[in-house]
Amino acid sequence: MSGQGSAAGREVPFTRADFAHTLALTTRWADVDVYGHVNNVVYYSYFDTVVNEHMIRKGVLDPAASAVIGLVVETRCTYFRSLNFPEPVIAGLKVAKLGTSSVRYDIALFQGGDDACAQGHFVHVYVDRATQRPVPIPDDVRAVLAALVPQG
Repeated sequence: MSGQGSAAGREVPFTRADFAHTLALTTRWADVDVYGHVNNVVYYSYFDTVVNEHMIRKGVLDPAASAVIGLVVETRCTYFRSLNFPEPVIAGLKVAKLGTSSVRYDIALFQGGDDACAQGHFVHVYVDRATQRPVPIPDDVRAVLAALVPQG
């Protein structure tokens, strides 16, 4: 599997085949920095978008009303090559680890090829919205997350 281990000490890029769930994203003129490529902070926005879009579309997240929500407690990104405007981006999403109250997503961004331009992870800890204290991941959310765990 791609994304694991290293080549001469460097992380190996994921490939599109590593992800069952993908989302097409549109780069915007505002995403480009003075160096002419998509700014690094935008990559994290794409990470956040692919995770939350999936959960909302599956009906297990209502950002305004869900009693239990996932809060980001850790993020990481490795950059292999630049994303550029006006080219589309494909974001790949899978679950690397599913715990009692937390989930670690592996995410990769692709543009014009099968190897990731960038990849990283996002960790959500599920909390009660009112108390902000960790709680077990609700069963309906867990089912959606479990479907993103690679088989085999």
